[in-house]
Amino acid sequence: MQTPRTTPSRLAKRAHYDAETIHPILDEALFCTVSFAVDGQPMAIPTALARQGDKVYIHGSVGSHFIREIEKGGPVCITVMLTDALVLAKSAFHHSVNYRSVVIFANAEKVTDETERMNVLALITDHLIPGRWDDLRPTTDSEMRKTTVLSFSLAEASAKVRTGPPSDDPEDEDLPTWAGIIPMQTVRLAPIPADNNTGTLLPDYLQ
Repeated sequence: MQTPRTTPSRLAKRAHYDAETIHPILDEALFCTVSFAVDGQPMAIPTALARQGDKVYIHGSVGSHFIREIEKGGPVCITVMLTDALVLAKSAFHHSVNYRSVVIFANAEKVTDETERMNVLALITDHLIPGRWDDLRPTTDSEMRKTTVLSFSLAEASAKVRTGPPSDDPEDEDLPTWAGIIPMQTVRLAPIPADNNTGTLLPDYLQ
């Protein structure tokens, strides 16, 4: 939704407010940064996330200062950024980044239904490592009591996207300086077994 808070003050043409743009960015991102303030002190905490429908979810320890503060329902700002390329222009001023980002303004809602809480923990686990949840021992009641699950509405969210080559000034076009893009991506490397991984074969979902 476009609101005064989700409308960028610069390069507004890069902004998007539709779920078709916002959801895929959130689904590709593994982590977000949750920003909030306590007694005028800004805080920003990186954490894992997962999206389902029109909500994003995070989880944390019931003893976490971060979790205890934001579960009170005060305003938070959640951000995600995916870097697709470094953009090299012929001047430092016009260097840029091709990126996809999302900014969410919301208030935390504590998930209390036990079935929903378990489903969200499975959602976050499988978002990070697809197929992992069903390979794990069942989560215990004690572990659930030590875990808080929070949801955030996507009602006030926006995406901002940059693509394409550098935008050099016309007078710089013929300078003998290389310009272009350097594509970037996050890749998963070969898994490294733990010392207690006695003879257990690498599961297919980690291949």
